[in-house]
Amino acid sequence: MLQDKKSETDAERRKALLRRLLSDLSRSNPELYYQSTSQISRLLKDHISDGKSLNGEERKLMEPLTCRDIEVLLSLH
Repeated sequence: MLQDKKSETDAERRKALLRRLLSDLSRSNPELYYQSTSQISRLLKDHISDGKSLNGEERKLMEPLTCRDIEVLLSLH
């Protein structure tokens, strides 16, 4: 049960972080709105890998996500 709550919390944190990162990317790239979800997920994955806007804990939470995982999370947004 505790593990389920932690997973839910991690999932919620990932969604919030993705929204924040997407907002950051949108500010620097206005054409992002017209890109496909797969292109956006690759950009987000690269941004996560760079880790410049993430602290250690956030990076640890986001790094295991694949581009496909990010696509799915974006589609649920």
